[in-house]
Amino acid sequence: MTTATWNGAVLAESNSTIVVEGNHYFPADSIKSEYFKDSTHHTTCGWKGIASYYTIEVNGQSNPNAAWYYPAPKDAAKNITGYIAFWKGVQVS
Repeated sequence: MTTATWNGAVLAESNSTIVVEGNHYFPADSIKSEYFKDSTHHTTCGWKGIASYYTIEVNGQSNPNAAWYYPAPKDAAKNITGYIAFWKGVQVS
């Protein structure tokens, strides 16, 4: 079981993550949605496409843009459609 945690909370757990460039992408149905708030931040990856972000909020603390996903990835990354990855202090183990 792969788990993502931050600020004492489990954000996601899954036996079905996909590892891309060293990042575990979790299926959308494995995240605890109460901790995720939409962000207006976006970035672009040359081979995956445009990434959208979530801000993580746990116990009154906010971690802006700490999770990302590709709502409409390019063909080379279609396998991560509907999957979410983490950074910015979120521990994945």
